[in-house]
Amino acid sequence: MLTNAEFYRVSKRGHLVKVIRERYLRDDIETGLDQPLPDEASKISKIVNGPHFLIPDTNVLLHQMDILEDERVKFCIITQTVLEEVRGRSITVYKRIRDLIRNKSKAFFVYINEFSSFTYVERLPGESVNDRNDRAIRKAAIYYHQLIKEKRLPVHVLLLTDDRKNLELATSDGILAFTTREYVNSIEGCPEIKDKLSLHDQPSSLDEILNEKNRVCFPEHLPLSEVQRRVKTGALLQGKFQTSRDNYLEGVVMVQSESKYDQVLVHGYRNLNRVVHEDIVAIEVLPKSQWRKPSNMIVTETEEEDELTEVIDEPTAPLMDESDLLPTGRIVGIIKRSWRMYCGVMQKSSLSESVKHIFVPSERRIPKIRIETRQAAALANQRIVVAIDAWPRSSLYPQGHIVRALGDVADKATENEVILLEHEIPHHEFSQAVLDCLPKLPWTISPEELARREDLRHVDICSVDPPGCTDIDDALHCKRLPNGNFESGVHIADVTHFVQPGLAMDKEASERGTTVYLVDRRIDMLPELLSSNLCSLRENEDRFAFSRSRSTLRTRRPCRTSTRCCAF
Repeated sequence: MLTNAEFYRVSKRGHLVKVIRERYLRDDIETGLDQPLPDEASKISKIVNGPHFLIPDTNVLLHQMDILEDERVKFCIITQTVLEEVRGRSITVYKRIRDLIRNKSKAFFVYINEFSSFTYVERLPGESVNDRNDRAIRKAAIYYHQLIKEKRLPVHVLLLTDDRKNLELATSDGILAFTTREYVNSIEGCPEIKDKLSLHDQPSSLDEILNEKNRVCFPEHLPLSEVQRRVKTGALLQGKFQTSRDNYLEGVVMVQSESKYDQVLVHGYRNLNRVVHEDIVAIEVLPKSQWRKPSNMIVTETEEEDELTEVIDEPTAPLMDESDLLPTGRIVGIIKRSWRMYCGVMQKSSLSESVKHIFVPSERRIPKIRIETRQAAALANQRIVVAIDAWPRSSLYPQGHIVRALGDVADKATENEVILLEHEIPHHEFSQAVLDCLPKLPWTISPEELARREDLRHVDICSVDPPGCTDIDDALHCKRLPNGNFESGVHIADVTHFVQPGLAMDKEASERGTTVYLVDRRIDMLPELLSSNLCSLRENEDRFAFSRSRSTLRTRRPCRTSTRCCAF
């Protein structure tokens, strides 16, 4: 089946160009229902009578990935519409969902609905792209329901959406649809999964947060379109915000746009306007009469919000020495959030029955975060990981949710994990795709490879690494030549022989970048077979290397070699 889409666009020279796109629709697109179906163990929700597949919409993937990554959620159908929309809006979330699809412990299937004659939908006149995509997702859910009914399969299909309009339309179409919160709250015996719910769709109550309506209220951020227009005209500056380590009420914006200012100081809670460390922001420079110099006081967040508000509203004395003044401004818009997952501890509410608590990050430059949990007693003395969901104008702190618990505070393994996570060091186990790139054992040098290299195994080569070192990646030699001169040589393990460009191991090594050493642990860039064995210039074992030698008269160009280190 063939469909055509016609539209017009304006070329760079101002000409009107007609564009015709052809789309070939098929009736043999795989649905994933031929794979192992959910068993009774997947009957985790009391709102669905039996095992089921989930079909999430775009907003669920963008905001509730921690729920989908939970070990209890295993069976999911991701439509092409949703996957492409996520890729265009958040590459980070897109990579996470691709990892779930490749995860063999889960059954996440991608359904190519945009090329199926049963589920493709045309955009109607006057219909927005978002409404058309929502309709395509509902059409796919209806198609799966029909297939399951025709094949008499003992499973259900459940549409997850946090969009109220999409939920109402899905229900009117006869689709079994729920919000993520409704689905998660129906899971019995798993309070920890409820803590992973994102609060992005929950309205904040200022009375509930501060018990006083107009106590704290931030200025509204400018729309992104207005920010971009003003940055282009020079009315606003764009840059990355860096919070002060000593004063949480102060920071600087490192200006990225063309300007006479390299950096602009921001001071005061309202001028900071809900910015988080390393956000890309738009800043308005204040008149010179309001410029100031960085504070020399150490100011930290107090435990009591009333005290904190007093610090915020406290007037500052005018500065007399203008030579120390820095350009000062206020943040009027957020161009790009740089939120990540943060490690820290929970500060329990003084109300014994409350589920709302404060999360205190390990990184001092990150503000406290409001979280909801029903496991306060169990998490009181543990390190936890929290993600920020939103920061409403009416809230003193951003709102977030618990991702997972790491372990007890002061436990060595837990604190090591905090260090790795806070510095965003990849330390997961190597995937099967990476391990499949390793050579088979026992490994030997083939005659063909030996013929392509210079054989230096007769040269006495030694390493300067300390005893017990297993990843010996460099060595050297020095010998007297017949003419009385000395020759010195450096030998570097030839990793490129085992790591081929573009393969899974190459991509993994590129992501890790280097081997990371902790006090009692090493995070390898490459699997141990390479880092501690085949790419390690071990004593009395044949290894590949890049070598370069130099005498007192000339230097030889680098070449691939076969080497053997010796002991002294």
